Amino acid sequence: MSNLVLYRKYRPKTFGEIIGQEHVVQTLTNALASNIVSHAYLFSGPRGSGKTSMARLLAKAVNCEQRKEKEAEPCNKCSSCSEINESRSIDLIEIDAASHTGVDDIRELIEGIRFTPTKSKYKVFIIDESHQLSKSAANALLKTLEEPPAHAIFILATTEIHKMIPTIISRCQRFDFRKLTLPEIIKRLEIIAGKEKVKIERPALELIALNSGGAVRDAEGLLDQALTFSGALGQSDVIKAENIKELLGMVDIKIVGDFVDLLCQKKAGEAIGFLNKLLEKGKDVQEFTKALVNYLRQGLILKIGNETINPIISGLTQEEQQKLSSQVASLNETEIHRALKLFLEAENKMKYSSIPQLPLELAIIETLKLGEK
Repeated sequence: MSNLVLYRKYRPKTFGEIIGQEHVVQTLTNALASNIVSHAYLFSGPRGSGKTSMARLLAKAVNCEQRKEKEAEPCNKCSSCSEINESRSIDLIEIDAASHTGVDDIRELIEGIRFTPTKSKYKVFIIDESHQLSKSAANALLKTLEEPPAHAIFILATTEIHKMIPTIISRCQRFDFRKLTLPEIIKRLEIIAGKEKVKIERPALELIALNSGGAVRDAEGLLDQALTFSGALGQSDVIKAENIKELLGMVDIKIVGDFVDLLCQKKAGEAIGFLNKLLEKGKDVQEFTKALVNYLRQGLILKIGNETINPIISGLTQEEQQKLSSQVASLNETEIHRALKLFLEAENKMKYSSIPQLPLELAIIETLKLGEK
């Protein structure tokens, strides 16, 4: 187990361990407790939201040999549960439709469906990224979904539900997964850090959650990197927010704040000089611009009426928020809006510029010209 990445090592083994997706958990556990199991399910939602984990949990619960009557949770002790936990169950077939898109792949699967399970009650087929099946493959699967054998259960997972053919959707019980909130991701990271016996500051966990894009799998991947990067695994060292910033190549908010001070003071030459000094120190101009755009966005939110902004969502401490408030007080809403638009355009243009910092330098000059009008 030591060579497993965190998101595989700590994949939820019971429905109670699932964080978020309460609507899905409640419906599935009610169905299992009532012994009302459908022959086909469709899990749709963004990547890293727990679709495959939920599919495996469902497969484990329906085949659990010791699951109590009127309860949904698998025992995780019987041979069936153990085999699924260790990814060696013969009766759980997982197919990646991204690499098995052809009709021949589905026909081979359909041929296997006719045979009864080797030892489990149900033969469960999990088809990941099912929207990538070719039209002929999807039509071949459709016929089986219409008239499946009693021992087969299909669980289709997709990140792009709009690409699924409507006839397949209509034959499945559909569950829509959502992105996890930041507090939910932080809670999950705290649980894993506790199990790994690693000390990590809450601001560091908040930074990881902020950069996960709402995907718990990505957050766990970043935490895994942080443990390796810091060398803190199994040691007494505490992983700090600075470690995460260094790992992600993030620009310190103080640097961005000092740069915005120069913009507020209308010092174009000094602002460009400040930028070039950063580049001399090896800072990534793209990351700096990204941080600047986010900083100005928070400033615009403050300016249009919110006296305070959520520190977890913004990534700003109380002191940093106070500085931003004083900065935006010297600017009007239109100035902030147009500056934000210019720097956002500069960020996009950098990808194609032979001189990476040039679009940003032009945006600085244009922003201060706007301020003079």
